[in-house]
Amino acid sequence: MRIIDYFRRAGSSARLRRIRALIRKETYEVMRDPSSIAIGIVMPVMLVLLFGYGLSLDVKNVPVAVVLEDSSPAARDLAAGFGMSPYFAARLVTSMPQAGQLMQQRKVDGIVRIRSDFSRRLALGDAEVQVLVHGTDANNARIIQSYAQGAVGQWAARRSAEGNAVAAGPVVVRDRMWFNAANDSHYFLVPGLIVLVVTLIGAFLTAMVMAREWERGTLEALFVTPARSGEILLGKTVPYFVLGMIGLLLCVLAAKFLFEVPLRGSVWVLMAVSMLYLLVTLGIGLLVSSATRSQFVASQIALLVSFMPAMMLSGFLFDLRSMPAAVRLITFLMPARYYVTLLQTVFLAGNIWSVIVPNALVLAGIAAALIVLSRAATRKRLA
Repeated sequence: MRIIDYFRRAGSSARLRRIRALIRKETYEVMRDPSSIAIGIVMPVMLVLLFGYGLSLDVKNVPVAVVLEDSSPAARDLAAGFGMSPYFAARLVTSMPQAGQLMQQRKVDGIVRIRSDFSRRLALGDAEVQVLVHGTDANNARIIQSYAQGAVGQWAARRSAEGNAVAAGPVVVRDRMWFNAANDSHYFLVPGLIVLVVTLIGAFLTAMVMAREWERGTLEALFVTPARSGEILLGKTVPYFVLGMIGLLLCVLAAKFLFEVPLRGSVWVLMAVSMLYLLVTLGIGLLVSSATRSQFVASQIALLVSFMPAMMLSGFLFDLRSMPAAVRLITFLMPARYYVTLLQTVFLAGNIWSVIVPNALVLAGIAAALIVLSRAATRKRLA
């Protein structure tokens, strides 16, 4: 038994030495390769800045024409409300033909018409404000309509508070938006951007680097050494895992201090679920590179199976409930779906364990399956 224990300890020690040597070797390769540093560190910062500042679902300074056909104080006060709103760049006109011409020339995206009988109908309790919007962009048109309704509602509430009678009905709606009181789209877009960055670092970088080594034949040189396939994969994975965590940290700092997205959950929970998702993306990259051995093919497949689903089918940009039932079923196979839910929950709602635990377990299961498949694919190449 002592002899068996001795050989077991000797084998374990040799295995650890091989893994350390492989990690050290791969770390040197990463440090000598400017493209890896660029993809792992520089590109995440650029993506967060470009997407964070360039992508927004908030509509502000919308050019609108306010047709003021009534010169009463109430009508002028309502028109002034549109002019003072940060969501509108109001342009005061006196006739509908003039406003229609501005709309046709696309100098304004909407028309707010205050009719000549506005004050008289206001006194009777059935005043109307006509809102016309440019319908080429349906989503933008809906947002403008809701903003216009909000501006009229604020004007009515202000008059009511001042003691003026406004026909608003017996019910007053007092709304409140949970988890995003500022109604800022960056609050849910920036966590989604972190998903895209981690996906790109893990899957794309790993697939490219591994495929490049397949092309150069350096992996075959490792295969003739005593190192096993699992040790080789571990040695390849650890440096890129660290690089991915550095990129993630930069993204979280940008979200917190540049875009002022609140982090209401635990930082440790955020790091833990991010590690799980990073393992998933690394597994995708390893599996793709093992199956293709070509940098070009690996890059295309990595984008197709990781980055594009993370953008289109994760709930980052589009509400999954609005998709057809068949597409919704497909989204359950996408790891990014669960990571988007986790990030938005941790950032905006806090440590909601009924959401965190199930999604984290799914990511852990996917990561384990991908690592096993990657090892099996590499073993086949060794045979």
